[in-house]
Amino acid sequence: MVIDIQERLVPAMNVADKVINNTNTLITSAKEFDMPVITTEQYPKGLGPTVADLRDNIDPNYVFHKNSFTAYTDEVKEALTKLGASKIIITGMETHICVFQTIRDLISDGYQVFIAEDAVCSRSKENYKNGLRLAENMGALVTNTETILFDLLKKAATPEFKKLSPLIK
Repeated sequence: MVIDIQERLVPAMNVADKVINNTNTLITSAKEFDMPVITTEQYPKGLGPTVADLRDNIDPNYVFHKNSFTAYTDEVKEALTKLGASKIIITGMETHICVFQTIRDLISDGYQVFIAEDAVCSRSKENYKNGLRLAENMGALVTNTETILFDLLKKAATPEFKKLSPLIK
């Protein structure tokens, strides 16, 4: 799940390039394993669409607009149910607001949640750290892009490994 990495929000983030790059790595990896990617956009009229660097890599059929801070809207709930998802990998902005509230709601509804700490951010380091701490205290597994990628791969010397390993070099 990619939460609110949008044109007018990104400039306020000091590590946006890293978050976008790592999110792209995770999206590409998910596609390789036929894992759907849900993307949310917070009030796109004001914050703009998902950034162009990600837009070409996401499925427009799984882009959901929202006005709530949580990305776990009724539409997203319905999509996750139809997809049969039980585990969710989270990337996005901002860690202490939309990411945190989404994780809280997903866990409350029984999902296992993984937050890629190098693919989320907030405007301040303090809020970022607070968001990660809150997520972890609620039961989310705080991890990173490379760990997620290698966990999906399971082993080397596969076509998937050959295709995806350059993404983290």
